[in-house]
Formats: sequence, structure tokens, C-alpha cells
Amino acid sequence: DDLSVPLLLENLDGSSGVLFPFYDADTHMLYLAGKGDGNIRYYEISSEKPYIHYLTEYRSHSPQKGMGVMPKRGLDVSSCEVFRFYKVVTVKSLIEPLSMIVPRRSESYQEDIYPMTAGNRPALTAEEWLSGLEKGPVLMSLKPGSELTEPLSEMKGLANSQDTRRSQSRPGMLQLSYIQDQLEATKEVSDRAEDDRSRTPVSNGDDLVLCSPPRTENELRLKFLKQQEEIRRLRELLNQRDVRVKQLELEIKNIKNSQTQS
Repeated sequence: DDLSVPLLLENLDGSSGVLFPFYDADTHMLYLAGKGDGNIRYYEISSEKPYIHYLTEYRSHSPQKGMGVMPKRGLDVSSCEVFRFYKVVTVKSLIEPLSMIVPRRSESYQEDIYPMTAGNRPALTAEEWLSGLEKGPVLMSLKPGSELTEPLSEMKGLANSQDTRRSQSRPGMLQLSYIQDQLEATKEVSDRAEDDRSRTPVSNGDDLVLCSPPRTENELRLKFLKQQEEIRRLRELLNQRDVRVKQLELEIKNIKNSQTQS
């Protein structure tokens, strides 16, 4: 929290080029690329001393003029790609893609290197952000076939807009009430998902009375695959809701503590 004193000092090299830092919060990896340099250093960040662990270095004879990155949802998870750079080469008129790949023999989805990550949907509206609300990103799974988590329900109607205007002088109370509303909405969605799963164990949304039994082996196999996919999707949805509920409970606790101290 004290930015006046560094936790660690490390001499990289004698180059005078500007450093491009890229931090991956999912894997706690820090990538350092220097302008006019062709190398990229990898570090692992931890909350304990010495805080930064040097891993390895990518070397290239082509210096970079600038660097860009691909969002996590655009990575190739089948090849265990965890980061992708787009390198603007100085001496050539081209952009070179650089993929950072974890060497794994298995071709299946690696959940340990692909945790829930930020999706492409905003977590707040412009009005909510201007009112002082803070909220974590809408998370999604990178597993093939999974769907993006639906954003939580927005503040409802004119009553909420009036509460926003009345509470502008007390942003802490506004944030607390909004988080509580979001927490209740999250629990309602989780309960609804559990009810759906218990109500339709084999029919994938159809009533059991109207669900005709499979007549052939292919129909049985298709129904079984649909059932497994539905169960997997509901489990992922419930896990995402559980994580969100814990985050909201922690935010409520922090706001109550800050209000008590003030």
C-alpha cells in the first residue's frame, strides 16, 4: 500500500529503453518487454518475499517498437496458450504474433492454467460508475463449449434512480444497498438453477411426462450427451454464482467496517 518504498529492486540490464510491463492476473505472471530490445522476461508474482521470481527469457534478434496483447478469451486453449503478444517490429513493416505456451502433453482442457477470467460484457453501466459504484468483472470460463456468465440484474426502475439521487452524498450507503440487491439476485439465480437441475434430470428442459423414451441406440446416446452437457453447464453456473456471492459478501463486510470506522 505504500508506494514510496519499493518491495524489491532488481537491475535488468543497461539499456535505456522504456519497459512495457504486462501482468496476467490469472496466472500471476509478469512479462517485461523493452522498447528497442528483442527480449521478453517472465516473472512470477507472489505475496511473500522475495515477491518476484525470475523464470526465463524469450530472446529475439528483432527489436520491438511496441507491444500489444490478445485478451484471454481469444487464446488457443487446446495448445495450452496462456499469453499472446503482438510485436511491432522496428526494422520491418510487420506485426509478429508471439504465443506463450505451457508445455503439456495432454490435449485436454487444463483448468489449473485457465481459471475464470474477465469476459467481454461490462459489469457496470455508465450511470453506476459515475455514482461511485465498484464491481468486479463479469467472469467467464475459457473451456470450449462454455457460455459467458450473464451479468447480474440491473438496478430496477425509477425507484432505484431516485435512491441513487438521494444517496449521492452518501456513496457508501448506496454501494452497500446495491451490493445487497445484487447478492439477493445472485442467490435467486442459483436457486433457480438448482431447481431446474432437480426438475429435469434427463429431459434437458422438457417435462418428464412429455419426454418420450429413446427408441434407438443413437437416440439414447444423443440424450445422454445432452444430459451431460446440461449438468456440466449448470455446475459451472453454480460455481460462478458461488464465487460471486462470496465476493459480494466480502464487499459488504468491508463497507460496513469502513462505515463503522468513519
